[in-house]
Amino acid sequence: MRDRVAELELLRENARTGPDPEATRRQHAKGKLTVRERLDVLLDPGSFVEIETFRRHRATGFGLEHKRPHTDGVVAGWGKVDGRDVMVYAHDFRMFGGALGEAHATKIHKAMDLAEAAGVPLISLNDGAGARIQEGVTALAGYGGIFTRNVRMSGVIPQISVMLGPCAGGAAYSPALTDFVFMVQGTAQMFITGPDVVKAVTGEDISQDALGGAVVHGTLSGVAGFVYHDEVSCLEDVRYLLSLLPANFQELPPSALPADPPDRSNDRLLDLVPANPAQSYDMARVIEEIVDDGDFFEFHSGWAGNLICGLARLDGHVVGIVANQPNHLAGVLDIKASEKGARFIQTCDAFNIPLVSLVDVPGFLPGADQEHNGIIRHGAKLLYAYCAASVPRIQVIVRKAYGGAYIVMDSLSIGADLSFAWPTNEIAVMGAEGAANIIFRREIAASDDPAEHHARKVDEYRTTLMHPYYAAERGLVDDVIDPRETRAVIIRSLGLLRAKHALAPQRKHGNPPM
Repeated sequence: MRDRVAELELLRENARTGPDPEATRRQHAKGKLTVRERLDVLLDPGSFVEIETFRRHRATGFGLEHKRPHTDGVVAGWGKVDGRDVMVYAHDFRMFGGALGEAHATKIHKAMDLAEAAGVPLISLNDGAGARIQEGVTALAGYGGIFTRNVRMSGVIPQISVMLGPCAGGAAYSPALTDFVFMVQGTAQMFITGPDVVKAVTGEDISQDALGGAVVHGTLSGVAGFVYHDEVSCLEDVRYLLSLLPANFQELPPSALPADPPDRSNDRLLDLVPANPAQSYDMARVIEEIVDDGDFFEFHSGWAGNLICGLARLDGHVVGIVANQPNHLAGVLDIKASEKGARFIQTCDAFNIPLVSLVDVPGFLPGADQEHNGIIRHGAKLLYAYCAASVPRIQVIVRKAYGGAYIVMDSLSIGADLSFAWPTNEIAVMGAEGAANIIFRREIAASDDPAEHHARKVDEYRTTLMHPYYAAERGLVDDVIDPRETRAVIIRSLGLLRAKHALAPQRKHGNPPM
Protein backbone atom coordinates (compact mmCIF):
# COMPACT_ATOMS: atom_id res chain seq x y z
CA MET A 1 0.00 0.00 0.00
CA ARG A 2 2.81 2.43 0.85
CA ASP A 3 4.43 1.80 -2.51
CA ARG A 4 1.14 2.42 -4.31
CA VAL A 5 0.57 5.64 -2.40
CA ALA A 6 4.10 6.80 -3.20
CA GLU A 7 3.45 6.07 -6.89
CA LEU A 8 0.18 8.04 -6.69
CA GLU A 9 1.94 11.03 -5.15
CA LEU A 10 4.64 10.95 -7.82
CA LEU A 11 2.05 10.88 -10.62
CA ARG A 12 0.09 13.67 -8.97
CA GLU A 13 3.21 15.80 -8.58
CA ASN A 14 4.13 15.25 -12.22
CA ALA A 15 0.63 16.35 -13.23
CA ARG A 16 1.01 19.49 -11.12
CA THR A 17 4.40 20.51 -12.46
CA GLY A 18 3.79 19.55 -16.09
CA PRO A 19 5.91 17.39 -18.39
CA ASP A 20 8.34 20.09 -19.55
CA PRO A 21 10.16 22.51 -17.19
CA GLU A 22 11.19 24.60 -20.20
CA ALA A 23 7.51 25.21 -21.01
CA THR A 24 7.05 26.68 -17.53
CA ARG A 25 10.03 28.99 -18.07
CA ARG A 26 8.56 30.14 -21.38
CA GLN A 27 5.23 30.86 -19.69
CA HIS A 28 6.92 33.00 -17.06
CA ALA A 29 9.05 34.75 -19.70
CA LYS A 30 5.85 36.00 -21.34
CA GLY A 31 4.74 37.55 -18.04
CA LYS A 32 2.15 34.81 -17.51
CA LEU A 33 1.50 32.67 -14.45
CA THR A 34 1.19 28.91 -14.78
CA VAL A 35 -2.25 27.37 -14.48
CA ARG A 36 -1.80 26.33 -10.86
CA GLU A 37 -0.26 29.65 -9.86
CA ARG A 38 -3.42 31.28 -11.23
CA LEU A 39 -5.61 28.98 -9.19
CA ASP A 40 -3.60 29.86 -6.06
CA VAL A 41 -4.37 33.56 -6.63
CA LEU A 42 -8.05 33.01 -7.44
CA LEU A 43 -9.04 30.53 -4.74
CA ASP A 44 -8.83 30.48 -0.96
CA PRO A 45 -5.60 28.76 0.18
CA GLY A 46 -5.85 24.97 0.28
CA SER A 47 -9.44 24.89 -0.96
CA PHE A 48 -8.97 23.53 -4.49
CA VAL A 49 -10.24 19.99 -5.15
CA GLU A 50 -9.17 18.73 -8.57
CA ILE A 51 -11.15 16.32 -10.74
CA GLU A 52 -9.88 14.05 -13.52
CA THR A 53 -6.24 14.83 -12.82
CA PHE A 54 -5.14 11.72 -14.66
CA ARG A 55 -7.30 12.14 -17.75
CA ARG A 56 -5.30 11.63 -20.98
CA HIS A 57 -6.36 11.81 -24.60
CA ARG A 58 -6.77 8.64 -26.69
CA ALA A 59 -6.14 10.18 -30.12
CA THR A 60 -3.64 8.70 -32.55
CA GLY A 61 -1.84 10.04 -35.57
CA PHE A 62 0.40 13.05 -36.12
CA GLY A 63 2.52 11.87 -33.18
CA LEU A 64 -0.20 12.35 -30.60
CA GLU A 65 0.04 8.74 -29.44
CA HIS A 66 3.54 9.53 -28.13
CA LYS A 67 2.47 12.66 -26.27
CA ARG A 68 -0.17 11.94 -23.64
CA PRO A 69 0.36 14.13 -20.56
CA HIS A 70 -1.95 13.86 -17.59
CA THR A 71 -4.69 16.55 -17.34
CA ASP A 72 -4.61 16.84 -21.15
CA GLY A 73 -3.95 20.57 -20.93
CA VAL A 74 -6.84 21.64 -18.69
CA VAL A 75 -7.12 21.67 -14.89
CA ALA A 76 -10.64 21.39 -13.50
CA GLY A 77 -12.22 21.24 -10.06
CA TRP A 78 -13.83 23.29 -7.34
CA GLY A 79 -12.63 25.54 -4.56
CA LYS A 80 -13.71 28.44 -2.42
CA VAL A 81 -13.64 32.21 -2.82
CA ASP A 82 -14.15 33.96 0.52
CA GLY A 83 -15.51 30.70 1.85
CA ARG A 84 -18.09 30.21 -0.93
CA ASP A 85 -17.90 27.34 -3.43
CA VAL A 86 -17.05 27.96 -7.08
CA MET A 87 -16.33 25.62 -10.00
CA VAL A 88 -13.33 26.39 -12.18
CA TYR A 89 -11.51 25.08 -15.21
CA ALA A 90 -8.23 26.49 -16.47
CA HIS A 91 -6.31 25.89 -19.68
CA ASP A 92 -2.66 24.90 -19.35
CA PHE A 93 -0.86 26.54 -22.27
CA ARG A 94 2.22 24.42 -21.59
CA MET A 95 0.44 21.37 -23.01
CA PHE A 96 -0.66 21.47 -26.66
CA GLY A 97 -0.78 25.28 -26.36
CA GLY A 98 -3.97 24.83 -24.31
CA ALA A 99 -5.74 23.57 -27.45
CA LEU A 100 -8.99 21.69 -26.96
CA GLY A 101 -9.33 18.01 -27.86
CA GLU A 102 -11.89 15.34 -27.03
CA ALA A 103 -10.57 14.46 -23.53
CA HIS A 104 -9.91 18.12 -22.75
CA ALA A 105 -13.49 19.02 -23.70
CA THR A 106 -14.95 16.13 -21.71
CA LYS A 107 -13.28 17.45 -18.56
CA ILE A 108 -14.74 20.90 -19.16
CA HIS A 109 -18.19 19.39 -19.77
CA LYS A 110 -17.88 17.57 -16.43
CA ALA A 111 -16.95 20.78 -14.59
CA MET A 112 -19.82 22.69 -16.18
CA ASP A 113 -22.33 19.96 -15.33
CA LEU A 114 -21.14 19.91 -11.72
CA ALA A 115 -21.45 23.69 -11.47
CA GLU A 116 -25.01 23.52 -12.75
CA ALA A 117 -25.96 20.63 -10.46
CA ALA A 118 -24.42 22.27 -7.38
CA GLY A 119 -25.75 25.73 -8.24
CA VAL A 120 -22.37 27.48 -7.91
CA PRO A 121 -20.59 30.04 -10.12
CA LEU A 122 -18.44 28.78 -12.99
CA ILE A 123 -15.09 30.43 -13.74
CA SER A 124 -12.98 29.67 -16.80
CA LEU A 125 -9.33 30.73 -16.99
CA ASN A 126 -8.77 30.85 -20.75
CA ASP A 127 -5.33 30.46 -22.26
CA GLY A 128 -5.71 28.21 -25.29
CA ALA A 129 -5.08 28.20 -29.01
CA GLY A 130 -8.49 26.93 -30.07
CA ALA A 131 -9.36 23.49 -31.38
CA ARG A 132 -6.65 20.78 -31.45
CA ILE A 133 -6.23 20.46 -35.18
CA GLN A 134 -4.79 16.94 -34.98
CA GLU A 135 -8.08 15.65 -33.52
CA GLY A 136 -10.27 17.11 -36.26
CA VAL A 137 -14.02 17.12 -35.89
CA THR A 138 -14.01 15.56 -32.41
CA ALA A 139 -12.41 18.77 -31.13
CA LEU A 140 -15.10 20.85 -32.83
CA ALA A 141 -17.80 18.67 -31.29
CA GLY A 142 -16.22 19.33 -27.89
CA TYR A 143 -16.74 23.06 -28.39
CA GLY A 144 -20.35 22.40 -29.30
CA GLY A 145 -20.87 20.73 -25.94
CA ILE A 146 -19.38 23.73 -24.15
CA PHE A 147 -21.54 26.23 -26.05
CA THR A 148 -24.71 24.24 -25.34
CA ARG A 149 -23.94 24.23 -21.63
CA ASN A 150 -23.11 27.96 -21.66
CA VAL A 151 -26.56 28.68 -23.03
CA ARG A 152 -28.34 26.18 -20.79
CA MET A 153 -26.76 27.71 -17.69
CA SER A 154 -27.32 31.30 -18.81
CA GLY A 155 -29.21 33.10 -16.04
CA VAL A 156 -28.95 30.00 -13.82
CA ILE A 157 -25.46 30.47 -12.35
CA PRO A 158 -22.95 33.29 -12.85
CA GLN A 159 -20.47 32.42 -15.61
CA ILE A 160 -17.16 34.31 -15.57
CA SER A 161 -14.54 34.12 -18.33
CA VAL A 162 -10.99 35.29 -17.62
CA MET A 163 -8.88 35.78 -20.75
CA LEU A 164 -5.20 35.24 -19.93
CA GLY A 165 -3.74 34.23 -23.30
CA PRO A 166 -4.61 33.84 -26.99
CA CYS A 167 -8.11 32.50 -27.63
CA ALA A 168 -9.02 31.96 -31.26
CA GLY A 169 -11.99 30.54 -33.11
CA GLY A 170 -14.24 28.42 -30.93
CA ALA A 171 -12.26 29.42 -27.84
CA ALA A 172 -13.60 32.97 -28.24
CA TYR A 173 -17.26 32.02 -28.58
CA SER A 174 -17.69 30.45 -25.15
CA PRO A 175 -16.56 33.61 -23.30
CA ALA A 176 -18.93 35.64 -25.48
CA LEU A 177 -21.80 33.50 -24.16
CA THR A 178 -20.89 34.04 -20.50
CA ASP A 179 -21.97 36.83 -18.15
CA PHE A 180 -18.62 38.53 -17.47
CA VAL A 181 -15.38 38.75 -19.47
CA PHE A 182 -12.06 39.81 -17.92
CA MET A 183 -8.93 40.40 -20.04
CA VAL A 184 -5.25 41.08 -19.35
CA GLN A 185 -3.39 43.53 -21.59
CA GLY A 186 -0.43 42.33 -23.59
CA THR A 187 -1.06 38.60 -23.16
CA ALA A 188 -4.76 38.01 -23.88
CA GLN A 189 -6.35 38.14 -27.33
CA MET A 190 -9.72 37.06 -28.70
CA PHE A 191 -10.55 36.72 -32.38
CA ILE A 192 -12.47 34.38 -34.65
CA THR A 193 -9.77 34.36 -37.34
CA GLY A 194 -6.18 35.25 -36.54
CA PRO A 195 -3.82 37.70 -38.26
CA ASP A 196 -2.48 35.12 -40.71
CA VAL A 197 -5.95 34.29 -42.03
CA VAL A 198 -6.89 37.98 -42.14
CA LYS A 199 -3.82 38.73 -44.22
CA ALA A 200 -4.43 35.79 -46.57
CA VAL A 201 -8.05 36.77 -47.18
CA THR A 202 -8.00 40.57 -47.08
CA GLY A 203 -4.32 41.46 -47.47
CA GLU A 204 -4.44 43.40 -44.20
CA ASP A 205 -1.32 43.13 -42.06
CA ILE A 206 -2.31 43.35 -38.39
CA SER A 207 -0.90 42.15 -35.07
CA GLN A 208 -2.74 39.90 -32.62
CA ASP A 209 -3.16 42.74 -30.12
CA ALA A 210 -4.40 45.20 -32.74
CA LEU A 211 -6.87 42.60 -34.01
CA GLY A 212 -8.26 41.30 -30.74
CA GLY A 213 -6.29 42.51 -27.75
CA ALA A 214 -7.67 43.58 -24.40
CA VAL A 215 -7.70 47.28 -25.29
CA VAL A 216 -9.59 46.59 -28.53
CA HIS A 217 -12.26 44.56 -26.74
CA GLY A 218 -12.38 46.92 -23.79
CA THR A 219 -12.85 50.12 -25.83
CA LEU A 220 -14.08 49.26 -29.35
CA SER A 221 -16.01 45.99 -29.49
CA GLY A 222 -17.37 45.92 -25.93
CA VAL A 223 -16.61 42.19 -25.61
CA ALA A 224 -14.49 42.66 -22.47
CA GLY A 225 -16.13 44.22 -19.44
CA PHE A 226 -12.92 44.48 -17.40
CA VAL A 227 -9.33 45.11 -18.55
CA TYR A 228 -6.16 44.83 -16.42
CA HIS A 229 -2.40 45.27 -16.71
CA ASP A 230 -1.49 42.06 -14.88
CA GLU A 231 -2.96 38.69 -13.96
CA VAL A 232 -2.90 39.10 -10.19
CA SER A 233 -5.00 42.29 -10.11
CA CYS A 234 -7.35 40.72 -12.66
CA LEU A 235 -7.91 37.59 -10.57
CA GLU A 236 -8.30 39.64 -7.39
CA ASP A 237 -11.13 41.58 -9.04
CA VAL A 238 -12.75 38.31 -10.11
CA ARG A 239 -12.82 37.45 -6.42
CA TYR A 240 -14.34 40.84 -5.64
CA LEU A 241 -17.03 40.45 -8.30
CA LEU A 242 -17.96 37.08 -6.82
CA SER A 243 -18.49 38.78 -3.44
CA LEU A 244 -21.27 40.82 -5.09
CA LEU A 245 -23.02 37.92 -6.83
CA PRO A 246 -25.34 35.17 -5.61
CA ALA A 247 -24.32 31.56 -6.19
CA ASN A 248 -27.31 31.07 -8.50
CA PHE A 249 -30.60 32.61 -9.60
CA GLN A 250 -32.50 31.23 -6.60
CA GLU A 251 -30.46 33.21 -4.10
CA LEU A 252 -30.08 36.88 -3.23
CA PRO A 253 -26.64 38.50 -3.50
CA PRO A 254 -24.64 38.27 -0.27
CA SER A 255 -25.15 41.20 2.07
CA ALA A 256 -22.43 42.75 4.23
CA LEU A 257 -22.52 44.54 7.55
CA PRO A 258 -22.38 48.24 6.57
CA ALA A 259 -20.05 50.72 8.22
CA ASP A 260 -21.56 53.62 6.28
CA PRO A 261 -24.71 55.03 8.00
CA PRO A 262 -27.85 54.52 5.87
CA ASP A 263 -29.11 58.01 6.69
CA ARG A 264 -25.82 59.74 5.87
CA SER A 265 -26.53 63.11 4.28
CA ASN A 266 -25.21 63.69 0.75
CA ASP A 267 -24.30 67.34 1.28
CA ARG A 268 -21.63 67.29 -1.44
CA LEU A 269 -24.26 66.67 -4.10
CA LEU A 270 -25.42 70.28 -3.83
CA ASP A 271 -22.06 71.34 -5.24
CA LEU A 272 -21.32 68.41 -7.55
CA VAL A 273 -24.31 68.89 -9.87
CA PRO A 274 -24.84 72.30 -11.53
CA ALA A 275 -28.42 73.50 -11.79
CA ASN A 276 -27.79 74.63 -15.37
CA PRO A 277 -28.86 71.68 -17.57
CA ALA A 278 -26.28 72.61 -20.21
CA GLN A 279 -23.35 72.43 -17.81
CA SER A 280 -21.34 69.20 -17.58
CA TYR A 281 -20.32 67.25 -14.47
CA ASP A 282 -19.05 63.76 -13.57
CA MET A 283 -21.89 61.39 -12.68
CA ALA A 284 -19.33 58.90 -11.31
CA ARG A 285 -18.70 61.30 -8.42
CA VAL A 286 -22.44 61.43 -7.72
CA ILE A 287 -22.55 57.63 -7.55
CA GLU A 288 -19.55 57.50 -5.22
CA GLU A 289 -21.24 59.99 -2.91
CA ILE A 290 -24.42 57.90 -2.66
CA VAL A 291 -23.15 54.31 -2.33
CA ASP A 292 -21.57 52.65 0.71
CA ASP A 293 -18.06 53.96 1.36
CA GLY A 294 -17.85 55.36 -2.19
CA ASP A 295 -17.10 51.84 -3.44
CA PHE A 296 -18.36 51.35 -7.02
CA PHE A 297 -17.36 48.43 -9.30
CA GLU A 298 -17.85 49.72 -12.83
CA PHE A 299 -18.49 47.50 -15.86
CA HIS A 300 -17.18 48.42 -19.34
CA SER A 301 -15.49 51.58 -18.07
CA GLY A 302 -13.68 52.05 -21.40
CA TRP A 303 -16.65 51.43 -23.70
CA ALA A 304 -19.80 53.51 -24.24
CA GLY A 305 -18.75 56.06 -21.64
CA ASN A 306 -21.99 58.03 -21.99
CA LEU A 307 -23.69 55.38 -19.83
CA ILE A 308 -22.28 54.18 -16.52
CA CYS A 309 -23.10 50.65 -15.32
CA GLY A 310 -21.80 48.87 -12.26
CA LEU A 311 -22.38 47.24 -8.90
CA ALA A 312 -22.22 48.79 -5.43
CA ARG A 313 -23.74 48.35 -2.00
CA LEU A 314 -26.37 50.44 -0.26
CA ASP A 315 -26.72 49.70 3.45
CA GLY A 316 -24.74 46.52 2.81
CA HIS A 317 -27.04 45.22 0.05
CA VAL A 318 -25.88 44.85 -3.56
CA VAL A 319 -27.47 47.09 -6.20
CA GLY A 320 -26.92 47.61 -9.90
CA ILE A 321 -26.55 51.23 -10.95
CA VAL A 322 -27.31 52.57 -14.44
CA ALA A 323 -26.55 56.26 -14.92
CA ASN A 324 -26.21 58.75 -17.76
CA GLN A 325 -22.78 60.41 -17.88
CA PRO A 326 -23.01 64.13 -18.83
CA ASN A 327 -19.21 64.25 -19.10
CA HIS A 328 -19.31 62.05 -22.22
CA LEU A 329 -21.44 62.97 -25.24
CA ALA A 330 -23.59 64.98 -22.81
CA GLY A 331 -25.02 61.69 -21.55
CA VAL A 332 -27.05 60.91 -24.67
CA LEU A 333 -28.14 57.38 -25.45
CA ASP A 334 -26.65 55.87 -28.61
CA ILE A 335 -26.20 52.38 -30.05
CA LYS A 336 -23.29 51.34 -27.84
CA ALA A 337 -24.81 52.77 -24.65
CA SER A 338 -28.10 51.01 -25.37
CA GLU A 339 -26.38 47.65 -25.81
CA LYS A 340 -24.24 48.17 -22.72
CA GLY A 341 -27.21 49.10 -20.56
CA ALA A 342 -29.44 46.31 -21.85
CA ARG A 343 -26.86 43.62 -21.17
CA PHE A 344 -26.15 44.94 -17.67
CA ILE A 345 -29.85 45.19 -16.78
CA GLN A 346 -30.50 41.63 -17.98
CA THR A 347 -27.58 40.37 -15.89
CA CYS A 348 -28.82 42.13 -12.75
CA ASP A 349 -32.35 40.85 -13.29
CA ALA A 350 -31.12 37.28 -13.78
CA PHE A 351 -29.30 37.31 -10.44
CA ASN A 352 -31.77 39.22 -8.25
CA ILE A 353 -29.83 42.49 -8.09
CA PRO A 354 -32.08 45.58 -7.67
CA LEU A 355 -31.65 48.42 -10.17
CA VAL A 356 -31.14 52.11 -9.43
CA SER A 357 -31.22 54.45 -12.45
CA LEU A 358 -29.74 57.95 -12.16
CA VAL A 359 -31.14 59.98 -15.03
CA ASP A 360 -29.73 63.06 -16.74
CA VAL A 361 -30.36 62.45 -20.44
CA PRO A 362 -30.96 64.92 -23.28
CA GLY A 363 -32.27 62.22 -25.63
CA PHE A 364 -31.00 59.76 -28.21
CA LEU A 365 -28.00 60.73 -30.33
CA PRO A 366 -29.26 62.13 -33.66
CA GLY A 367 -27.60 61.49 -37.01
CA ALA A 368 -27.71 59.42 -40.16
CA ASP A 369 -24.95 57.13 -38.89
CA GLN A 370 -26.97 56.17 -35.82
CA GLU A 371 -30.19 55.71 -37.77
CA HIS A 372 -28.57 53.64 -40.52
CA ASN A 373 -26.81 51.40 -38.00
CA GLY A 374 -30.06 50.66 -36.22
CA ILE A 375 -30.49 52.97 -33.24
CA ILE A 376 -34.19 52.03 -33.29
CA ARG A 377 -33.39 48.34 -32.94
CA HIS A 378 -30.53 48.82 -30.47
CA GLY A 379 -32.38 51.40 -28.40
CA ALA A 380 -35.25 48.92 -28.18
CA LYS A 381 -32.86 46.47 -26.49
CA LEU A 382 -32.47 48.85 -23.57
CA LEU A 383 -36.20 49.48 -23.45
CA TYR A 384 -36.97 45.75 -23.57
CA ALA A 385 -34.46 44.96 -20.81
CA TYR A 386 -35.99 47.50 -18.45
CA CYS A 387 -39.56 46.45 -19.22
CA ALA A 388 -38.74 42.77 -18.68
CA ALA A 389 -36.82 43.26 -15.42
CA SER A 390 -38.70 41.97 -12.38
CA VAL A 391 -36.22 43.04 -9.68
CA PRO A 392 -36.86 46.19 -7.59
CA ARG A 393 -36.39 49.25 -9.81
CA ILE A 394 -35.90 52.82 -8.59
CA GLN A 395 -35.48 55.88 -10.82
CA VAL A 396 -33.88 59.14 -9.67
CA ILE A 397 -34.11 62.04 -12.12
CA VAL A 398 -31.13 64.25 -11.36
CA ARG A 399 -31.65 66.92 -14.01
CA LYS A 400 -33.03 66.72 -17.52
CA ALA A 401 -34.96 63.80 -18.96
CA TYR A 402 -36.14 64.49 -22.49
CA GLY A 403 -38.19 62.62 -25.05
CA GLY A 404 -38.04 58.88 -25.62
CA ALA A 405 -34.84 58.68 -23.57
CA TYR A 406 -36.84 59.72 -20.48
CA ILE A 407 -39.24 56.85 -21.06
CA VAL A 408 -36.48 54.33 -21.74
CA MET A 409 -34.45 55.23 -18.64
CA ASP A 410 -36.84 53.29 -16.39
CA SER A 411 -39.71 55.74 -16.03
CA LEU A 412 -42.81 54.80 -14.04
CA SER A 413 -44.63 54.27 -17.32
CA ILE A 414 -42.47 51.23 -18.18
CA GLY A 415 -42.58 49.65 -14.75
CA ALA A 416 -40.21 51.37 -12.33
CA ASP A 417 -41.47 50.74 -8.82
CA LEU A 418 -40.62 54.21 -7.55
CA SER A 419 -39.47 57.43 -9.21
CA PHE A 420 -37.87 60.36 -7.43
CA ALA A 421 -36.62 63.66 -8.80
CA TRP A 422 -34.35 66.42 -7.61
CA PRO A 423 -35.68 70.00 -7.70
CA THR A 424 -33.41 70.53 -10.73
CA ASN A 425 -35.42 68.07 -12.83
CA GLU A 426 -36.71 68.99 -16.28
CA ILE A 427 -38.96 66.35 -17.84
CA ALA A 428 -40.32 67.11 -21.29
CA VAL A 429 -40.62 65.94 -24.87
CA MET A 430 -37.56 68.05 -25.67
CA GLY A 431 -35.59 71.04 -24.41
CA ALA A 432 -37.38 74.36 -24.09
CA GLU A 433 -35.39 75.98 -26.93
CA GLY A 434 -36.26 73.27 -29.42
CA ALA A 435 -39.88 73.15 -28.30
CA ALA A 436 -40.27 76.91 -28.71
CA ASN A 437 -38.75 76.76 -32.19
CA ILE A 438 -41.37 74.23 -33.26
CA ILE A 439 -44.49 75.47 -31.46
CA PHE A 440 -43.98 79.21 -32.01
CA ARG A 441 -41.98 79.16 -35.25
CA ARG A 442 -44.33 81.36 -37.26
CA GLU A 443 -45.08 83.66 -34.35
CA ILE A 444 -41.38 84.22 -33.70
CA ALA A 445 -40.63 84.83 -37.38
CA ALA A 446 -43.41 87.43 -37.64
CA SER A 447 -42.39 89.39 -34.53
CA ASP A 448 -40.51 92.68 -34.62
CA ASP A 449 -37.74 91.25 -32.43
CA PRO A 450 -37.44 87.48 -33.14
CA ALA A 451 -34.62 86.92 -30.64
CA GLU A 452 -36.44 88.61 -27.77
CA HIS A 453 -39.72 86.91 -28.67
CA HIS A 454 -37.97 83.52 -28.87
CA ALA A 455 -36.44 84.01 -25.42
CA ARG A 456 -39.84 84.91 -23.99
CA LYS A 457 -41.48 81.82 -25.52
CA VAL A 458 -38.68 79.59 -24.26
CA ASP A 459 -39.28 80.93 -20.77
CA GLU A 460 -43.03 80.45 -21.18
CA TYR A 461 -42.64 76.82 -22.25
CA ARG A 462 -40.19 76.07 -19.43
CA THR A 463 -42.40 77.72 -16.81
CA THR A 464 -45.57 75.99 -18.04
CA LEU A 465 -44.42 72.44 -18.83
CA MET A 466 -40.94 71.96 -17.41
CA HIS A 467 -41.04 73.26 -13.86
CA PRO A 468 -39.71 70.82 -11.24
CA TYR A 469 -43.14 69.81 -9.93
CA TYR A 470 -45.00 69.32 -13.20
CA ALA A 471 -44.43 65.53 -13.36
CA ALA A 472 -45.01 65.13 -9.62
CA GLU A 473 -48.37 66.91 -9.90
CA ARG A 474 -49.43 64.27 -12.41
CA GLY A 475 -48.16 61.27 -10.49
CA LEU A 476 -45.34 60.57 -12.96
CA VAL A 477 -42.78 61.17 -10.20
CA ASP A 478 -43.47 59.87 -6.69
CA ASP A 479 -41.68 62.67 -4.91
CA VAL A 480 -39.36 65.61 -5.42
CA ILE A 481 -36.54 65.14 -2.91
CA ASP A 482 -33.69 67.12 -1.42
CA PRO A 483 -30.52 65.82 -3.16
CA ARG A 484 -28.90 65.49 0.26
CA GLU A 485 -31.45 62.80 1.12
CA THR A 486 -30.87 60.70 -1.99
CA ARG A 487 -28.96 57.89 -0.28
CA ALA A 488 -31.46 57.60 2.59
CA VAL A 489 -34.48 57.69 0.25
CA ILE A 490 -33.07 54.94 -2.02
CA ILE A 491 -32.13 52.73 0.94
CA ARG A 492 -35.59 53.04 2.52
CA SER A 493 -37.22 52.31 -0.83
CA LEU A 494 -35.08 49.22 -1.42
CA GLY A 495 -35.94 48.02 2.06
CA LEU A 496 -39.63 48.12 1.16
CA LEU A 497 -39.08 46.36 -2.17
CA ARG A 498 -36.64 43.69 -1.03
CA ALA A 499 -39.36 41.03 -0.95
CA LYS A 500 -40.86 42.12 -4.28
CA HIS A 501 -42.29 39.25 -6.29
CA ALA A 502 -43.42 39.74 -9.88
CA LEU A 503 -45.36 37.07 -11.72
CA ALA A 504 -43.93 36.22 -15.13
CA PRO A 505 -46.34 36.07 -18.08
CA GLN A 506 -47.26 32.63 -19.37
CA ARG A 507 -45.16 32.08 -22.50
CA LYS A 508 -42.25 30.06 -23.75
CA HIS A 509 -40.00 33.12 -23.81
CA GLY A 510 -40.02 36.68 -25.05
CA ASN A 511 -38.58 37.68 -28.40
CA PRO A 512 -36.29 40.64 -27.63
CA PRO A 513 -34.71 42.74 -30.39
CA MET A 514 -31.29 41.30 -31.21
